[in-house]
Amino acid sequence: MSAVVSTRLREMVDWSAALLRRGTGEGVPEWNRRVLSSGFDNECDLRVWLREQGVTGYPQMLLVMERFGYPDVLETSSDALVDAQYADRPELRPILDRLLAEAALLGPMRVQARRTYVALVSPRRTFAIVKPASRTRVDLGLRLAGHEPNGLLEAARSLGNDTITVRIGVVSADDVDDDTLSLLRQAYTANT
Repeated sequence: MSAVVSTRLREMVDWSAALLRRGTGEGVPEWNRRVLSSGFDNECDLRVWLREQGVTGYPQMLLVMERFGYPDVLETSSDALVDAQYADRPELRPILDRLLAEAALLGPMRVQARRTYVALVSPRRTFAIVKPASRTRVDLGLRLAGHEPNGLLEAARSLGNDTITVRIGVVSADDVDDDTLSLLRQAYTANT
């Protein structure tokens, strides 16, 4: 496991463990002992039992993963996730690279690779996502409250993040023009 993946996974585990302790007064080792002694050997029954014990949400997810194993996607590096997104459409990768380079100039932000898209996250929240939508187009989804689809902006559908309100279809890195960058900047500013 790479250091980046290990760090990302460790942060998620630590955060969920803190929620578990805050919600129940007990830590992961004690809950792992309880889970093992409960005798449940399938995820569904364990989830029901944990819910009955008052363990829900991220703490429940953590205990289920502790018992049955962590999903491969959590142990996959960000580079591998992005490479998989563009494996069958390498001609679209320059669009992502250009958008990431331009977004980096906006101010403090993080890039978070997901299985099907890349999220651009300001210090406050996600302000944009970049998703290969087809073999010929990348969608730049923007969190722009109050902006209705018109002209360059289209309705955002099926982008993998419900907070994204509009999208711009981009078919080449040259399409990342001043208008597109202005809207990206507006999304960043509105969500910082």
